[in-house]
Amino acid sequence: MEKIWQFYPKITDKILSENLDKNQFILQLLYNRGLKNNDDFRWFFDLDKLDFFDPFLFNDMEKAVDLVILHIKKGSKIMIYGDYDADGVTSSALLYDVFSIFRSKVDFYLPDRVSEGYGLNKPAIDEIKKNGFELIITVDNGIRNKEEVAYAKSLGLDVIITDHHALPETREELPDCLIINPADTESSYPFKYLAGVGVAFKLAEALIKKSKLEEEDKKRLILRNLDLVALGTVADMVSLLGENRLIVKKGLEVLSETERLGLRELIKVAGLSGELTSFNIGFQLGPRLNAASRIKHANSALNLLISKDIDEAKMLAEDLNNKNMERQKITEELMSSAESQIDPENLSKIIIVKNSKEDAWNEGVIGLVAGKLSEKYYRPVLVIMKTSEKFIDDNGSEKDMYKGSGRSIEGFNLVEGLEENKDILYKYGGHPMAGGFSIIGDRNAFLFMDKIKERAEKILDEKTLTPKIKIDLELDFEDINDLLVEGLEQMAPFGQANPAPKMASFDVKIIDIVNMGSENQHIKFRFLDDTKSSMKNFWGISFGGANKYSELNVGDRVSVVYTLEFNNFNGNHDIQFKIIDIKK
Repeated sequence: MEKIWQFYPKITDKILSENLDKNQFILQLLYNRGLKNNDDFRWFFDLDKLDFFDPFLFNDMEKAVDLVILHIKKGSKIMIYGDYDADGVTSSALLYDVFSIFRSKVDFYLPDRVSEGYGLNKPAIDEIKKNGFELIITVDNGIRNKEEVAYAKSLGLDVIITDHHALPETREELPDCLIINPADTESSYPFKYLAGVGVAFKLAEALIKKSKLEEEDKKRLILRNLDLVALGTVADMVSLLGENRLIVKKGLEVLSETERLGLRELIKVAGLSGELTSFNIGFQLGPRLNAASRIKHANSALNLLISKDIDEAKMLAEDLNNKNMERQKITEELMSSAESQIDPENLSKIIIVKNSKEDAWNEGVIGLVAGKLSEKYYRPVLVIMKTSEKFIDDNGSEKDMYKGSGRSIEGFNLVEGLEENKDILYKYGGHPMAGGFSIIGDRNAFLFMDKIKERAEKILDEKTLTPKIKIDLELDFEDINDLLVEGLEQMAPFGQANPAPKMASFDVKIIDIVNMGSENQHIKFRFLDDTKSSMKNFWGISFGGANKYSELNVGDRVSVVYTLEFNNFNGNHDIQFKIIDIKK
């Protein structure tokens, strides 16, 4: 599918004139990311001079810390109630680690992805109460669990919610307990986009600051937890601007030299070493942590992160690596099954795929499949599966249970679509671009599918459904030099809201083509800008792009979109394009 190339609006003359000391290309890139004043620029480039926001700016933080301290002093058993993804696992490990240092009687509970699903549930609360716990602290969940929190309180349990997900539509639907959530519009905390692990870190930071430790010990303890915060933040794909940029920048330094046995072993099995990047988290470490709950249970990932035994750490890291390979295989199989339901020549505005009675899908990977399908067809996608579970209603009737996961595109807010249909959903939650839900009964399942299709028909048009590449800058080859690439490298860590900058160059000539890889699946082009006196040329590589660009020949004139990097292979130090798209 041919993509529309779109440039960001040009930076204003006013901002350029106010920042004559800065590189105009870098200024345009900052402008593209919504950064327009000196305070924005400070939070991007002057991180060494900045510190984290005060955790006590959260409305309920003081009360939450006092309640935690009260329970620690009483010798109460404290339960960290997490989520099963990488964000929830790192959040749980962080609080477990910090609370253990303060000698609290702490344990963790991660619900099973398949049998329990996301968030608090009453059977788990019953088990927590039965085992003598007096305080539940949620991490990365709980903001929509009003009924479950009320149930926990009725059993005599105290509850603190730490979460970062969108709040319910009205404040009356909020749980009646202490809540720490930056997404709350009434919260005084200035940064709204922390991951679940970022919110857990704020609670830990507040507890450490209020402790009687020496100041240097406090700083050291706060710093050592940034490896987990960076890991969960990147893996959860939240914005990497503002305070998250500071968290990840400092956290990557800690992660690269982490003292945690489990993380060291995970880094080894992933084949990584040296200075780690956000790419390493997003595509190598995060997926291995997530594989635990997708294939079996998230406890193995959490046990890895808190392990104090080298043999156990090695065994758990190897196990996660194997689970990740199994997850990849299962995802490919489910992709094949899902694609058999899609007619590429007759795509609806929202793609909905559903398993048949004979086709037992793995619930742990339906979100990944939704993401891959959405990326391939540039449509909102829902993957819905009938589970083996049965729901027994108040009349004793047995009904089928459906679970679904969705991924979306710009222009279709998925969580709003779920909100609109909350009366027919059993549970739901998520973000504008990703969400999960469960439905009871065939009637509700098919009614929901009809209603979400109607919404897509109303909202989406052909322009919205055409994939786009947002381009940061048009460059002549004369503009490209080591200084520019070094400046771009300083914009890392890259990720959500701060992607690696995309450049475009027009009317250049292909003067060489080389196929690479064991099956010649990769392709390299040498591009020449012969319209300028400098006659500069650069190599560009497209990984896996040999088939896509098989019709291009030496001598063709093309336009190309790319990111810039240094190629340091075999002792070289050359500028290289990573190709995103080419048009003749």
